[in-house]
Amino acid sequence: MTDTVPSEARRFTFDTEFGSGAPAPSNPYKRLYTADEAERMAVTARAEGEAAAMQRIEAETARALAALADAARAALPSLAAAAHQHRAGAAELALACGRQIADAACERFPEAPLQAALEALAREVEATPKLTLRVAPALKERLQAALAETAESIGYAGQIIARDDPDLPAAAFVLEWGDGSAAFDPIGSARRIAEALEGALASEGMHAEALALDPSLSPDNEAPHG
Repeated sequence: MTDTVPSEARRFTFDTEFGSGAPAPSNPYKRLYTADEAERMAVTARAEGEAAAMQRIEAETARALAALADAARAALPSLAAAAHQHRAGAAELALACGRQIADAACERFPEAPLQAALEALAREVEATPKLTLRVAPALKERLQAALAETAESIGYAGQIIARDDPDLPAAAFVLEWGDGSAAFDPIGSARRIAEALEGALASEGMHAEALALDPSLSPDNEAPHG
């Protein structure tokens, strides 16, 4: 048996690189850091990491705030509509309550508006020789007596004539003298107040300004006309 040596065999030279590729470049110098340098590098790396994290957090916060702002802007029309509906509902409820109170007051004290009107007109009618009162037939005697009582209290000495007017509702009256007159119609007053309120709500729209109704439209402030 004969020993054969492979043709590609070569002598072992104690090299540190093996294979057919190009040998990797060697790094004859490796930096060694002191403890202080390593600590400083760690602090710097930590600060850079914290800064990068804060930047990400601030960016995410800004995006979240922008999304909240967009959502708030999108919700504003609905909120304004809801607030307007609430104000309209509250105004309608207050108007209905006021109408019920006024109806009850006029039913129990139908002479009160007439007496208040004559007291307010005392100076205007003091020299008038005659007052003509038109009222619903059912209240003629009661209102005539109340008018006479009030006339006496204010010193009016003229003649008072009461006439039936079937077209007038309860507590309504028309007081006439010379070239002037004063009238009160609770139904008409309630209608004008409702129309004024409806117009104020319509003009207000979605704004939150307080409503201001004309005080002269109140039944208690029915203005005499002459």
